[in-house]
Amino acid sequence: MVNVKEVASYKDYGRVLSITNGKIEAMVTLDVGPRIIFFGYVGGQNFMNDNRACFGTKTDEDYQNYFGKDTFFENLGGHRIWLSPESYPETYNPDNYEVKYEITADGAVFTPKAETANGVQKYLVIKMYDDCKMDVTMKVTNISGEEKEFSIWGLSVSATGGTAIIPMNTNDTGLLSNRVIAVWPYTDLSDDRIFYGKRFITLRQDKTAATPVKLGFDINGGKVHYLLGDEVFTKAYETLHPTAKYPDGGVSFETYNCGNFIELESLGELKVVKPNETSVLTETWTLEKKPCDVDLRDDESVGNFCEKLK
Repeated sequence: MVNVKEVASYKDYGRVLSITNGKIEAMVTLDVGPRIIFFGYVGGQNFMNDNRACFGTKTDEDYQNYFGKDTFFENLGGHRIWLSPESYPETYNPDNYEVKYEITADGAVFTPKAETANGVQKYLVIKMYDDCKMDVTMKVTNISGEEKEFSIWGLSVSATGGTAIIPMNTNDTGLLSNRVIAVWPYTDLSDDRIFYGKRFITLRQDKTAATPVKLGFDINGGKVHYLLGDEVFTKAYETLHPTAKYPDGGVSFETYNCGNFIELESLGELKVVKPNETSVLTETWTLEKKPCDVDLRDDESVGNFCEKLK
């Protein structure tokens, strides 16, 4: 049975809505965002980054000319909905306003203030199951009077100290390539935080890191893992590789890793959305205890670990 209730305050985020089945819990901000600011076992560690103090604000003359006087963007942490391809200032919508919500039988629907400057309305839908699993559905409606081309972008700004496990494509394409890897200009591919295997890439979050790493992948299987201590957070989503168009050279998963956090980012199909039409991307989140020990810099060990996950 899923229990949903409003909580007066969570850290320095103000009101949140708690959604729990007694095993796992999600908390979603109501005074800003929305952000899924907590996801973990009841009473356990938080897989989301909820250190609001580590995020600065972003604003300048161009920003305020676009969004209005005194507006600013604050990362806030947690999981948020963005649109790709990224552009400035358009992508950085100021979402520091009250969020409306409606409780459902197994979760809730969250409706933030409409993005009138961008001509879209976003919705966040959480559906929690009886086990350690929930669906995170992101919906974006075109409320402008013209067609828009975008991809829904689900960014989970995650806690420090863990390691992302990213499966590589294994399909045999003969003389043609079977995977796309996107690399951002500031990324050093020799960075020790990255391990390259035949079947997996792992990316370690290091709180002492001075420079960021950002990589993108066309993951056919649409599933990545984040190992934090003795618990595993898995994010799964539908992909339409290789036929569909995706942003940033054709990738459906991206990760940004810096000293303060690591992001696990899914991307939906990049497509034209007509006026009043809604685009949808659903992620399925699961939690479980790690099934065995693993050497995160050994491809065979990582493969054995992933095969034992549910």
